[in-house]
This record gives sequence, structure tokens and C-alpha cells, in this order.
Amino acid sequence: MGDHPAGRVFSALADLTRRTVVEALATRDTATATELAAELPVTRQAVSKHLTALSSAGLVASERRGRETHYRLTPHALDDALDWMERVGTQWERRLAALRSRFPER
Repeated sequence: MGDHPAGRVFSALADLTRRTVVEALATRDTATATELAAELPVTRQAVSKHLTALSSAGLVASERRGRETHYRLTPHALDDALDWMERVGTQWERRLAALRSRFPER
């Protein structure tokens, strides 16, 4: 998958804390790193690093409001990953169907 957008999404979501951040953002419109850190067993700085990784994968967007940065989930980035999974799943289904036709159950 290399530098494919789906690869960046899978890579970002491979980390449990980032998945937890995504889940937390999914429950609200926006949140700051400080708000998210209050809900997680990691520091605000760690949350900021995870938000940067999620942003690089296109999973979150940020907006500066005064002294705070608010983050929101941008789930459209998951579309590439879902498309890839559907494509691979379809290929496997075809392969399994071909095997079943060659080796019918007895």
C-alpha cells in the first residue's frame, strides 16, 4: 500500500491511544488537546503528538480559536481505507468461490 491514503489511515489507527482519541472525538463536535488529555492516561503533550499523527493521516482537522486549537474528526479519510478493505474482501470472496467450485463439499 506504500504511501496510499489507506496506508496512512491504518498506520495512524494502529496505535491504541490514537484509536481512543478518534473514539473520543467521534462523540463531540470538537475538543482541545487539554480536554482529551483529561480523559486519557497520557499527558497533553502526548495527546498533541497523537493528534498530529491523526492529522497527517487526514483523520482530524484543527481550527485555532484564540489561544486554543480545537480538533474535529474528519471521517472521510476512512473512505479510502474502507474502499481498500471492500476491494480486498471482494477478491477473497471470488477466490473462495472458485475453490468451492473446484472442491465441492461431500
